[in-house]
Amino acid sequence: MGSKYQEKESDMFGFYRVAAAVPKVRVANVVFNIDQIADIWRISEEQNAAIVSFPELCITSYSCGDLFYQQQLHNATAEGIQKLLDISSTCQSVAIVGAPIWHRNRLYNCAIVIQNGAILGVVPKSFVPEHKEYYEKRWFSSGMDIRGETLRFLDYDVPFGVDLLFKSPKGLCFGVEICEDLWSVVPPSSWQALAGATLLFNLSASDEIVGKSDYREALVRQQSARCVAGYVYASCGMGESTTDVVFGGDVMIAENGAILERGERFLDESQVIFADIDTERLQTMRISETSFTDGKIEPFREITLSSLPAIRQLNRHIDPYPFVPSKKSERTKRCREIFSIQAAGLQKRVEHIGSKVCVLGISGGLDSTLALLATYRAFESMRRDVKDIVCVTMPGFGTTGRTLQNAKRLCEGLGVTLREIDITDICLEHFEKIGHDPSRHDIVFENVQARERTEILMNLANKLGGIVVGTGDMSESALGWSTYNGDHMSMYAINIGIPKTLIQYIVEWAVEIYPVISDVLLDILATPVSPELLPHSDDEISQKTEEIVGPYELHDFFLYHMIKSGAAPQKILFLAKTAFKNRYDEGTLKKWLRLFLKRFFSQQFKRSCMPDGPKVGTIALSPRGDWRMPSDAEVQIWIEALEEA
Repeated sequence: MGSKYQEKESDMFGFYRVAAAVPKVRVANVVFNIDQIADIWRISEEQNAAIVSFPELCITSYSCGDLFYQQQLHNATAEGIQKLLDISSTCQSVAIVGAPIWHRNRLYNCAIVIQNGAILGVVPKSFVPEHKEYYEKRWFSSGMDIRGETLRFLDYDVPFGVDLLFKSPKGLCFGVEICEDLWSVVPPSSWQALAGATLLFNLSASDEIVGKSDYREALVRQQSARCVAGYVYASCGMGESTTDVVFGGDVMIAENGAILERGERFLDESQVIFADIDTERLQTMRISETSFTDGKIEPFREITLSSLPAIRQLNRHIDPYPFVPSKKSERTKRCREIFSIQAAGLQKRVEHIGSKVCVLGISGGLDSTLALLATYRAFESMRRDVKDIVCVTMPGFGTTGRTLQNAKRLCEGLGVTLREIDITDICLEHFEKIGHDPSRHDIVFENVQARERTEILMNLANKLGGIVVGTGDMSESALGWSTYNGDHMSMYAINIGIPKTLIQYIVEWAVEIYPVISDVLLDILATPVSPELLPHSDDEISQKTEEIVGPYELHDFFLYHMIKSGAAPQKILFLAKTAFKNRYDEGTLKKWLRLFLKRFFSQQFKRSCMPDGPKVGTIALSPRGDWRMPSDAEVQIWIEALEEA
């Protein structure tokens, strides 16, 4: 166990730094071009990049035209590649460069993979364009059918073909395609990914015409998402000939549909961009979230790399709020969509059962507020009288005037039916029946209140011919922060797919949607999260959830990375230290991560019988859908791993 942990440490938990480069080139000036490539390669090595990719035919320049018929150009190409081999004899990083290569009296547009002074393999272009401004077939043959062959080049026998994958000793695997390959119906990189490549490189020469840049980015995004891979794209720059077209030097690095880094086009100088790709996460997502493993695996030759440079410090933004879009426009769109999903889910349930009313417990807190708003939206959609939404506020021993008044103001503002049922006498009678001293503010004291409230809601729903709409959220479900057979139960758990950190933004968004209740919504947003089960002092909340179980922003972060990418505790801690730098020290992060793990495992039994509720994001904990975990699974190896971190 110790040795495996050390191995993961050395490669930064599956993160590898990659680079996409656009060297300044001169048309057919191989000597100049090699010097530019070598300079960028050195910079990439200094930045601990594992692999740096250059544009298509960058050694000669792409726009040589009929100069590709000239033997002198090919002699210079061979000399230039030899110079790169000499320069790279001590380089751990891999370079992928583009060059014209002869094989069996045919000329191929190729990607050459170099490391430690050796050519590891040569990949020919499969799809050679012959349309509009492109006429590559004038010079180049397609390598689409070349498999299992060996190229004799510079007195070396080199693997040659489209069946090459490159693999490091620690399992990093990458494939290479060239420009038009990406634009084809089934890009070669799709087969490379299915065979195990988590990194895909494209050496390109894509000219600039109006609107093409956006389409090109969409292709890169889509292919990285479709392959669940990192995709590194580097295209020729302004040093190319401008006789008929202009090349802008577009470079971008994507991961599973998201652009991590993108360079600037139309620069009259060399540029290189870097990004750290999480290959561990990609591998997990391939089996947990897609039909990736159903794809056909074609045979590939695996070329072994030498050890790659290790990242010393992660150069990547780790979002502390992975469930919440950072841009307001995207957040607004997300909130609107979630709200619609909630309302649609409840509408179907109400119409299917034939419920006359929906009953909700309203506390004046965030969760019950969102549940009420989504129910209200469902009734609007069904064109039902909102008076059939019956809200019950049930003050108890810990209820403060602020939350009670907010609950009332909220219901009155929306025009729904409001009932107030004080539960203190009922609970005191219950304590007497079971022989519990009400001065003992223990779990019995708290849970009796939660169960009495749920019993009232359930019985009232039966009386009125309706259903109870649950208010608990996904964060509470992950922690088991609910009373079994209390607030844990409902006929439809409308918030169950939404994490706590996102709920506050949906309620904040609702301020603009329902201005008549904007003042009360803003005060609810400013109220500390609390179950209000313990007696208060001077009408101030005495029981603050985040002081007991820890900050929800941390627990949502832990939940996301544990479920989304199957990250080990050491990696979750590492990511948290990066995301919450200068906000929480390592000891604090470790403390709350330990609590999260223990509660997540021990409280699975509550999730195993949780009510129906809508999935709204890529993570859900329903035992009937996303998360099927034994209720008696043990947390020991996760805790041990965390303690070793």
